[in-house]
Amino acid sequence: MKEIMAFIRLNKINETKEALADEGFPAFTCRKVMGRGKKAVSEAILETIIAQGELPVSPVGEYITEPHRLIAKRCITMVIPDTDVEKVVKTIIDTNSTGNPGDGKIFVLPVTESIRIRDGENQTDTDSY
Repeated sequence: MKEIMAFIRLNKINETKEALADEGFPAFTCRKVMGRGKKAVSEAILETIIAQGELPVSPVGEYITEPHRLIAKRCITMVIPDTDVEKVVKTIIDTNSTGNPGDGKIFVLPVTESIRIRDGENQTDTDSY
């Protein structure tokens, strides 16, 4: 089993949800998060975001105009069989890639077991999810 953790733009969550469901992956967890990558928000990036209409005219917009502020994103997490990792990663990339900084990041993590809370049943990575 693998856990896919993807940080994506706010405005891409609905497209991502639909794309994953269309590919047979309707189950995942989504959280509102704040964070930043390694690079500060440069004037060029800021102008690109404004031109694409992704910067709201609100206090939220003020947060990214300062280089070290945190940026609102969505974090998707899902646990899937090893055989589906490539398909899920490709779906997330295809849906979220704009070619601009800030498109997001995907992490693939190992999951060695899961335990169902209802009955305590232990599920190894060869079991169903």
